[in-house]
Amino acid sequence: MQDGYITEDGRKIGGVVMEMKNITLRFGGVVAIKDISFDIREGEIRAIIGPNGAGKSSMLNVISGFYVPQEGEVWFHGKPRPQMRPYEVAQQGIARTFQNIALFEGMSVLDNVMTGRLSYMKSGLFSQALWKGKAEAEEVANREVAEKIIDFLEIQHIRKTPVARLPYGLKKRVELARALAAEPKLLLLDEPMAGMNVEEKEDMSRFILDVNDEFGTTIALIEHDMGVVMDLSDRVVVMDYGKKIGDGTPDEVRNNQAVIDAYLGVSSD
Repeated sequence: MQDGYITEDGRKIGGVVMEMKNITLRFGGVVAIKDISFDIREGEIRAIIGPNGAGKSSMLNVISGFYVPQEGEVWFHGKPRPQMRPYEVAQQGIARTFQNIALFEGMSVLDNVMTGRLSYMKSGLFSQALWKGKAEAEEVANREVAEKIIDFLEIQHIRKTPVARLPYGLKKRVELARALAAEPKLLLLDEPMAGMNVEEKEDMSRFILDVNDEFGTTIALIEHDMGVVMDLSDRVVVMDYGKKIGDGTPDEVRNNQAVIDAYLGVSSD
């Protein structure tokens, strides 16, 4: 699988985009992640699962560059990644959503999505104040991208609505839209289905698959809903108490006894 693989549905998965090499992360005397290694390949949907307290969110924060591990290395496109500021991570083509929605409640849906385009806005403060020439053209071009994403996620009818007035499921979709506005090569989703009803989960699952299919976006996600994970993911890494206890296809993970014991529950017979 050095150069990628073909999925059961015929999609071609490329080479390694990001690799975790022997990652250990501590908070004081607490070991959140202990000596974990795995990779994420171009074009795949890669899930990270495990019980509460397994270290999943900490791992996602390592992937996003927010946490720096005390031991091990994060390799990105074949090179060790140094410690970076959030804007540098965004410039590398990495975007994310959050477990607890982090939107600007007083702003409209469109304005929230436009914040995802900030790294593409290069004109200076004076040009933006005048809003002529380059600044105007830049604004129009970025707004076109935002509008296309809004159409793609089927939220045109709320584009001018303040986010504070939206139900939870639509807020989650707006947050996804903002992340997509950055045109990421690697999209990190922190429990994208949390708190949703069945219909909202079906919609979000469809959009995640569409993003991967239409844009070729590589996706790494954390999710507690095992049905969602098994249906969406190409490969799954399983964590428990900061350690990796499983890694493979959904079927391989589903039949892994250590995973069954730790996460899915032990059979009564």
